[in-house]
Amino acid sequence: MKYCFGVISKNQIDCLINYSVKYNKEIIFIPSRRQIEFNGGYVNNWTTKEFAEYIKNKNASLKDQRDHGGPGQGLHDDDGYESLKEDCKYFDLIHIDPWKKYPELKDGIQWTIDMINFCYNNNPNIEYEIGTEEAIRSYTHNELEEIIISLKTNLTENVFNKIKYCVVQCGNSLVNCTNNNLYCEEKLVNMLNVVKKYNFISKEHNGDYNDISIIKKKEINGLEYINIAPEFGTIESSVILERIKHNVEDYQQVYNLCIESGKWKKWVSADFDFINKKDEIILIAGHYIYSNKDFLLIKGMYAQIDEQIQQQIFNKLLYWYD
Repeated sequence: MKYCFGVISKNQIDCLINYSVKYNKEIIFIPSRRQIEFNGGYVNNWTTKEFAEYIKNKNASLKDQRDHGGPGQGLHDDDGYESLKEDCKYFDLIHIDPWKKYPELKDGIQWTIDMINFCYNNNPNIEYEIGTEEAIRSYTHNELEEIIISLKTNLTENVFNKIKYCVVQCGNSLVNCTNNNLYCEEKLVNMLNVVKKYNFISKEHNGDYNDISIIKKKEINGLEYINIAPEFGTIESSVILERIKHNVEDYQQVYNLCIESGKWKKWVSADFDFINKKDEIILIAGHYIYSNKDFLLIKGMYAQIDEQIQQQIFNKLLYWYD
């Protein structure tokens, strides 16, 4: 199996870069608009330009891809074009994803067409991923084929041939730091048959928190790539939680920062008891505050914590790539 990795922290990025060099592994970074953006994101406060230059300077063979590029995918509601314009300067790949704001099939298709043409006109060398994940807009394999046929019909041959990846769905989504484990093999196989028919590379989002045995089953069925993102945040925040939980003041302050961020709401069920499940809140939302100055002051008091975090991330990479 091949993996694409979300961008959670500088620790994680550095660890992935080192891993790629040591084991000669292909690494594709897939920052979302909230993580890395033209005017700065929550990961190390990096702009799109700063992030791209950082990883390329470390290892020129590394690839970067905008994940969920499109309208309403950033910190504020927008049409996504200002972000895409900057992405075209610095990213190798762009995931075109209007489906959060435009879930109707006809609308989503038209926005996909328009955004791909926009990006191609800005940089004809960019490659694309189409479709979206189950949690944003579920679709059947027949709908997926309708999307592909519409793109093939309405894009020029040169532009259509720049589409390389297609998102397949198989029932999985994430909630409360777990995978729902609603893996449907039949749905995956049906999706893969469509993707292969048009010579695209198959990619599943929300591959986090899956046992390696499930990943192997998907690989046997023909899945080629899996996206992994928030699980890295859980790994890093677990180390942080273990170090601070015996200091009542630090623990409470980190919890408060997580709550105040409001980011935890995206990942929990409606009935989640955030008042009595402080550990879980830190694990779910900790990565959103890694660049917060108050958090950095707390973290800075714990010796060798970054080394410990990177070791845990490295161990997880060995697990996935075993």
